[in-house]
Amino acid sequence: MAADSSDAVVLSRPGPGVRLVTLNRPGVRNAMTEEMTRAWDLALDEVAADRETRVLVVTGEAGSFCSGADLSWLDHGADEDITIDRLRDRMLPFYRSWLRPRTLPFPVIAAVDGPAVGAGVCLALACDLRFAGPDARFRTPFLYLATHGGMGATWLLPEAIGVTRARDMLYTGREVAPAQALEWGLVSDVAEDALAHSLTVAARIAEAGPIALRLTKTGLEQSTAGLEASIQWEALAQPVTMTTADLHEGVRAFRENREPRFRGH
Repeated sequence: MAADSSDAVVLSRPGPGVRLVTLNRPGVRNAMTEEMTRAWDLALDEVAADRETRVLVVTGEAGSFCSGADLSWLDHGADEDITIDRLRDRMLPFYRSWLRPRTLPFPVIAAVDGPAVGAGVCLALACDLRFAGPDARFRTPFLYLATHGGMGATWLLPEAIGVTRARDMLYTGREVAPAQALEWGLVSDVAEDALAHSLTVAARIAEAGPIALRLTKTGLEQSTAGLEASIQWEALAQPVTMTTADLHEGVRAFRENREPRFRGH
């Protein structure tokens, strides 16, 4: 089902509890155009409002994940009154739109087949898990376009791969292939078919207790605040899950040696 009449982003439901968002502008290597951004927001609005969604998978069509932000509009900048303030006002909503996987209440998986460049790398890093295909390539060549990195690059990269390797990627603009991406922690795994593997993992995650799953994502998101903050959160979140019907179903299923059937209450 298309999320926008432009079909720049296609939203589908490949299995119970799993939604798939496909960036669908292969002619521009799935660049983040204005049209794509509008369609992306509509798709994520729909997914976020769907209480049946337990996992989201993000991928790109036709052998490219995402070539990053579309900067073609800058070619016409001489005809406009472009100022730093106006550019900042344009950048912040753009960043927040494409970083929405970070704020969704359920896990998001990036299936990276083909290149992820610039802001496309940041989109992958905004997802909870990343799986790469054999043709995946990661590159952040901001400096070689004479621009500063954007969309959280200077925070997301160090979080994922450490400061030293983040400096390497940002300063040199080097291309990181799947094997090195796995060694560095840029991706969780490498598979012959990244999308198929991502959907298999998503189906497994979708079997988990949905309330506990959402609370775990929140707990992980704030884990950088330190151990004390984490145990304070867990001392609240774990008792919440212990009052649910799903907890009793999980215990019964374990005792009866069967798969649990969680309902989210």
